[in-house]
Amino acid sequence: MINEFRGKYYFLSNFSSAKVQYEGFMFENNEAAFQAQKDLSQRSKFCNLPPNEAKRLGRRVNLRKDWEDVKDKIMYEIVFNKFSQNPELKKKLLATNGEELVEGNTWNDQYWGVCNGKGKNMLGKILMRVRAELRKERFS
Repeated sequence: MINEFRGKYYFLSNFSSAKVQYEGFMFENNEAAFQAQKDLSQRSKFCNLPPNEAKRLGRRVNLRKDWEDVKDKIMYEIVFNKFSQNPELKKKLLATNGEELVEGNTWNDQYWGVCNGKGKNMLGKILMRVRAELRKERFS
């Protein structure tokens, strides 16, 4: 099991630096791409932001009304784009083989990750889904 996205596995984190194109915009990292989708009228403001600033700005925008309904789908699409658009990262993700990917954290994120043994680990589940789909694509 990979139980945190640090060190050797930092590339799995949404905070890792990896250009990702999503919905016609180019972002410096997944966190910026994801936060930008909270208020579609503000997306261009996120394009060149480092992840910590994107997260901060994402807390201050007017949240779109359907956010809770679409956030998982958006995260999946952004994660898929990150690994399909960056061949080296795709190779590294595939090299995790069948390992369970758990976004262990200390900042109490129990939706996208796991903190103190509790959490839904939605980011980890999305990463494993993307890994499986990219593996199928590679062998088809």
